[in-house]
Amino acid sequence: MPNTQTTTERAAVEQFARDYFDHLAPYVRLESVSAQHRGIQDTADWLQQTFRELGASYATQWNEPGGNPAVFAQFKGASDHTILFYNHYDVQPPEPLAEWHSEPFEPTFLDDGTVRARGIGDDKGELMCRLTAVRYLQDHGGLPCNLKFVVEGEEEVGSGHFDDYVAHHADDLAADVCVWEGGSKNEQEHFTVTGGVKGILAFDLSVRTADVDLHSSLGAYVDNAAWRLIDALHSLRTPERRLAVDGYYDLVETMSAGTRAAVDRMDFDADGLRERAGLRQPFLRDDPKLASVNEPSLTVNGFESGYTGDGVKTVIPREAHAKLDCRLAQGQTPQACFDLIRAQLDRNGFRDVEMTFQLGEDPFRSDLDDPYFAAATDVAKAVYGTDNVRVVPNSAGGGPQAPVAATLGLPIVSVGCGYYGSGAHAPNESLRVRDYQQGAWYMVELMRRMGAK
Repeated sequence: MPNTQTTTERAAVEQFARDYFDHLAPYVRLESVSAQHRGIQDTADWLQQTFRELGASYATQWNEPGGNPAVFAQFKGASDHTILFYNHYDVQPPEPLAEWHSEPFEPTFLDDGTVRARGIGDDKGELMCRLTAVRYLQDHGGLPCNLKFVVEGEEEVGSGHFDDYVAHHADDLAADVCVWEGGSKNEQEHFTVTGGVKGILAFDLSVRTADVDLHSSLGAYVDNAAWRLIDALHSLRTPERRLAVDGYYDLVETMSAGTRAAVDRMDFDADGLRERAGLRQPFLRDDPKLASVNEPSLTVNGFESGYTGDGVKTVIPREAHAKLDCRLAQGQTPQACFDLIRAQLDRNGFRDVEMTFQLGEDPFRSDLDDPYFAAATDVAKAVYGTDNVRVVPNSAGGGPQAPVAATLGLPIVSVGCGYYGSGAHAPNESLRVRDYQQGAWYMVELMRRMGAK
């Protein structure tokens, strides 16, 4: 039988979350677009002031390494246990603006139970949900444990300075566990508790075959930069569409039996993905669920060469450029993979193809048997129902978790209030109000559980 007192308080917290949303809504209205260098300082200032209003014993901004400031705050609680929360305040550009059905930076509540705005799903709504839990607990007896928040402003552009912030402020960030952003309900409406991220390597390839573009009548005997780069790219894949890079897969760590078992229990909506994306080709792997957790990838993000405008222009382009990213499995590192790809291009006869490193983040995976990870999962089962919770060893996406774990020695668990259809990074990004309310209750209970450990 449900505990009547718990049920009553849960309803009160969920109603409070909806009522308190308007107080936090200015956060969403701030146009903190890191890629366009706008709204950053105003947003950092708003966060610092809001933390102080919530009763933080200390709230400041860090900017020693340069780049966008990181906002740090700490709260004193009833126990000596400390939770470190990670979020980011920067958002993706709202473009293309014509595809939005409402103003991108004005939170708009819809009849379908969602609230629409840029960044509401990734990641402002999740931080708002956590701040709501703090406000509720402060108003109802105080915080059960110490809390720390670090909110960075460069996540959407690769977290270029976050490693330095962590190194500079390791003592400030010391905690027992780090609760990361990014949790959500999946396509089966199951709440996910995630233990890590894949790594990422982003780089550019370019080649120049002449000083000027040439008439295509010379194409019978003059090389073409576009074909040259296409050949270089093709040399990096096998007929089975795996990476043809010597030593690349040797770096991948063997999954533990427990991690593999967690993958087996994960949901994967293959048919739904095909339908939603309109996929016209079969999956690259027989087991796409396993691939999403532990398979490296090489993706051509974009390709540019020659003339692509209206009409006809018969030309041999003198240069070609491509942007690529690799999602890295556990054990791989950006620099090691970059070096292996460079060496493979050289062996394949493409020394003339230039390769430029853009960004890299190491992969990370928490110990799924860690007591704090287990506590987060147990609380999720209590809030959402035992059958409605799934453990994900690591997401297919990336993030700067590795430096936090390496420098601070913390287990990391990702939980949040998003959902599979939020449309993060796309026009009309949204958050479901019901998920937001449930997420506030989950956060209240999580703080209590971890405070009692």
